[in-house]
Amino acid sequence: MTEMSNPKSKIAVLGAGVIGLSTAVRIIQTLPGVSVTIIADKFSVETTSDGAAGICLPSAIGVPDQILRQWCKDSYDHYYSLAHSHQADEAGVFIISGYELFDRKPEKLPVRCQIHPYRECTEKEMQRYHGQYEYGLFVTTTLVQGRRYLPWLLNRFKSCGGRVESRTVASIEELTDHYDIVVNCAGLANIHLLGDKKLLPVRGQLIRVEAPWVKHFYHTNTHSYIIPTIDNVVLGTVDQTHNWNTDINKSDSDEIWQKCTAFLPSIQNAKVLWEWAGLRPVRKPLRLEREDMAFGNKTLTVIHNYGHGANGMALSWGTAVAATHLVEKALVDQRFQKTSKL
Repeated sequence: MTEMSNPKSKIAVLGAGVIGLSTAVRIIQTLPGVSVTIIADKFSVETTSDGAAGICLPSAIGVPDQILRQWCKDSYDHYYSLAHSHQADEAGVFIISGYELFDRKPEKLPVRCQIHPYRECTEKEMQRYHGQYEYGLFVTTTLVQGRRYLPWLLNRFKSCGGRVESRTVASIEELTDHYDIVVNCAGLANIHLLGDKKLLPVRGQLIRVEAPWVKHFYHTNTHSYIIPTIDNVVLGTVDQTHNWNTDINKSDSDEIWQKCTAFLPSIQNAKVLWEWAGLRPVRKPLRLEREDMAFGNKTLTVIHNYGHGANGMALSWGTAVAATHLVEKALVDQRFQKTSKL
């Protein structure tokens, strides 16, 4: 049968942050006979993913443990394999160990502990924190440097024959006559695209410093962290719901600096490289589901994959795998419907 008589199914992926790029790559690598186009108005340094700290300590409020565990496993396996490949440096992915600290002992350990190697901190280790934190884990995980990883994903997508359109989508309806399936990874744009009232902007801010002596990460449940990356060390953060301002706030900078230097005094000697602020698309729970959207007498299948908040980098590949399964099922349904009409 010729390609003309059996045309490729057309899929559009909205958004070019780490969720959109991961999903587009997974689809084009996994599903034969599809044409995939990424449509976005922001790429690379314009996205939240570019500035994110990138530590993979995933969580997802409202997601059943069994599902979250699978997302964690798929993401960890992907990053672990990449970190041990010849592409690790180009992709900005590496293995990292460090301390995850809690101001009180959690009733149960995070689901990610079923995947990531860890041990409980010793009493001697906890004494370093002068009673500020009651419980700690020493964890081995992966770190993904967005400024390298996003271009790597985009190049991978293009090398597989993917197309890219740089434009703003005002309404999902405008895609109805052009694509068989739309995968919605548009993040905060869904406040306007869908009127999703569960989706909120949560502002974060961080400082990048030169501190090559910092070898382990320190991540607390009180919104403070110190994370060494390939090129620098990240200090963070703030957690400000409904704050749309992406300008650097000096008061926030001072607060981050004070907390991080109090925690690790040697940071006082670090050279500040740059600061960054961005908006996390937070939805509880994140949305990963199929919706057949009706527009007049036409229907468009949409796979939603957004609302990961601060866990975008950590869960991106796992939710990309899950979204691809939904796309595959939708394609089977569409082909069955076409066949049954013959």
